[in-house]
Amino acid sequence: MKKFTKEMVDHYADKVWIGLTKEENKMVLDEFAKIDADIDQINKIPGLEKIEPMTHCLDFYLYELREDKTEDAIEIEKLFQNCDDYEDREIRVPRVVKK
Repeated sequence: MKKFTKEMVDHYADKVWIGLTKEENKMVLDEFAKIDADIDQINKIPGLEKIEPMTHCLDFYLYELREDKTEDAIEIEKLFQNCDDYEDREIRVPRVVKK
């Protein structure tokens, strides 16, 4: 049974506004098929259900938090030297979503 279909890939691509060509859709389906095959192989490992999931790749991982350090901020005028289009303290960027 196929877990992913062309229609499913197209549907989700449309939801995130990244229209796919037929070739790109096929590439995504091929990748999903490989991932499914890998997961099927992993699921065949005997006693897999008895293995506890890892929380971290290192056995004895310690979380060490750094002390907060304050630094001088860069002057806003200096930052705007790298911008093509700005007004007052706002930078204009290209539109990235459809209307």
